[in-house]
Amino acid sequence: MKISKSMQLIKNATIVNERRTFVGSVLIEGELIKTVFEAGETININKNVTEIDATGLLLLPGIIDDQVHFRDPGLTHKGDLYTESKAAVAGGVTSFFDMPNTRPQTTTIELLEEKFALASEKSLANYSFLMGVTNDNLDELKKVDARKVGGVKMFMGSSTGNMLVNNEQTLNRVFAEIPLLIVTHCEDELTIQQNIKHYKELLGEDIPIQYHPLIRSAEACYKSSTYAVELATKYNSRLHIFHLSTAKEMSLFSSDKSLKEKRITAEVCVHHLWFSDADYARFGNRIKWNPAIKSESDRLALIEAVNSNKIDVIATDHAPHLLSEKKGSYLKAASGGPLVQHSLVAMLQMVKQGTFTLEKVVEKMCHAPAELFRIEKRGFIRQGYYADIVLVDPNRPWIVNTDNILYKCGWSPFEGTKFDASVLQTWVNGKLVYDYGQFDESVRGQRLLFNC
Repeated sequence: MKISKSMQLIKNATIVNERRTFVGSVLIEGELIKTVFEAGETININKNVTEIDATGLLLLPGIIDDQVHFRDPGLTHKGDLYTESKAAVAGGVTSFFDMPNTRPQTTTIELLEEKFALASEKSLANYSFLMGVTNDNLDELKKVDARKVGGVKMFMGSSTGNMLVNNEQTLNRVFAEIPLLIVTHCEDELTIQQNIKHYKELLGEDIPIQYHPLIRSAEACYKSSTYAVELATKYNSRLHIFHLSTAKEMSLFSSDKSLKEKRITAEVCVHHLWFSDADYARFGNRIKWNPAIKSESDRLALIEAVNSNKIDVIATDHAPHLLSEKKGSYLKAASGGPLVQHSLVAMLQMVKQGTFTLEKVVEKMCHAPAELFRIEKRGFIRQGYYADIVLVDPNRPWIVNTDNILYKCGWSPFEGTKFDASVLQTWVNGKLVYDYGQFDESVRGQRLLFNC
């Protein structure tokens, strides 16, 4: 093949894609992958092509994070679409789904489109936004264009504003009448409030953080997840449950079907795979998330569920807060933490530990989100697909510290952690947006589109 000017050739990489790891090269023309070569195939080039020698390096599809909170609009003191997408591409994340619990909440078509317009101006990565469900916006949900929006997000548990959906009639109508993918946060609010009351009576107002997984308990998660699965089964809806955190919930999901055959799917977040309740003593409120990080046996069950394909997607629930917002008493401290810059390297560390294979990490962080949300031409290293790709050195150790953290909030639960792999370069739509610590600030991502 004759390669012409304006093309980029990433050659001699160790490519991890579609359950295979092989040495090969990838030719990029414009926004798209033109050809994938395997080792030994002849490549004829001219002097005008940009060549990148990737010998000894891993070439992966860009990570698609299906759950982030970039805080834009209205909460931009914590993070925004520019700062957090910049951290994302530095971590190999090329596409993200942002959640609707911003200020204002994204619960109308008008507000949804305003958010897309904002991202087109600010985001270095590709983007999509889920439409938020409330107890009274069913008519707005029915206006959502499935070609342009990947799904609707429903909080079947605590949330901000009026986004806790607890009206039984509304829940039934959403599952019965909305043909889009329904994405849920599942924790039973009544159970949580009863647990708070119990521990306040037992311990007073200053409850230690170690009680967080007992308050936002396994039972609260299981009760809500079970209800969501029952509704989806009743109406044959497409349901995707975010951030599973318990062994008990794994009984709700299947590993005997391919992802394309599943109507009910599951996600786990990096922090639930990495931390356990034993870590609260060291990290305190820094690892306070909803749902809570739970026991070591829960963590191991989640790992097993990823490997057995009961869990379909690995994401972050990236939710930055200022450190000042994470301090104070447990009940007042904010829930959530920043993760997009470190999700891939954390998972590659677990590969090195023997917990997962490289192919499994790529499947759950790249391929599966693309298949599940039916994203057009992304998530794979394939001819004709967008060149969203990341080059990683698996043997370039570094330690997370405040000098290399890119989140606007300025901290990470991984501070002091040594990772053995480093993200070197990230391409978004064929453009090299991140290059050994430097950014092309002119790059902007694209709105994700979906195959209906």
